[in-house]
Amino acid sequence: MTTTVRRPIRDDRVLTSTRALSVAIIPFLVVAFIDLYFWPHDTNRFFAWTIKPGLTPMILGSVYLGGAYFFYRAARATEWHQIKGGFIPVASFASLMGVATALHWEKFNNSHVAFWLWVGLYFTTPFLVFAAWLTNRRYDAALAAGEPLLAQRVANLIAAVGVLAVVTSAFLFLLPNRAIAIWPWLLTPLTARVMGAIFVLGVSAVGALFERRASAARLMVRVATVMLTLIAVGAARGRNDIDGSNALTWVFAVGFVAVLGGCVVLLVRAPSARTR
Repeated sequence: MTTTVRRPIRDDRVLTSTRALSVAIIPFLVVAFIDLYFWPHDTNRFFAWTIKPGLTPMILGSVYLGGAYFFYRAARATEWHQIKGGFIPVASFASLMGVATALHWEKFNNSHVAFWLWVGLYFTTPFLVFAAWLTNRRYDAALAAGEPLLAQRVANLIAAVGVLAVVTSAFLFLLPNRAIAIWPWLLTPLTARVMGAIFVLGVSAVGALFERRASAARLMVRVATVMLTLIAVGAARGRNDIDGSNALTWVFAVGFVAVLGGCVVLLVRAPSARTR
């Protein structure tokens, strides 16, 4: 007797479990954003650990709101390929945050409820998000004829920015003391690793080499625009925390403006992306 193995229909559906996970994550990210972005100097009272200077919590808060926006769109999406590019970067970010927590356990406020929410989030989210990606990718549909694509040179440029971000992530996470010595604002080994976790989100840009559909890139670019805009406002608020005499400050400033400007251009020109 032979057994027929039924393969899932690759209809680009978004599974109910993926939507449910997205909805469950959003409140944690929104609350963390509010705490960190609006009260960056009160993390000793409101957050899982004390973060100084105020610029760092504002950057982290910006990332959280960008993540909340991504999961909001994921919960409402009807096509998997439009959201799939965010799951591996989020899982990578959460994994590094979990490792950083374990490495610097003594730095956290272990008696605060926010700490246990933090631990619960970062010790489970990497597995849950990766499992959602692994399960839902079985329904990923092939490229349709005539579907708008990013030009190859645009995809290459986006991926190059992503590779640079991932290299920076590795430097910050693996060599925090060296990063502290050259960084434009004050870091500790813990905050250096947290910044490394933030930079690993650049994995989403590397994905442009493998998924060139304009509809897949659009959400990732919108998420990046939300994050970068909030970070820009946070940098203006925390400008006194930044060392203007540090050459790396200006390298970051130029690169930041270029990436944010590129995101805006991509959003404006996305409908005219060439088709195959």
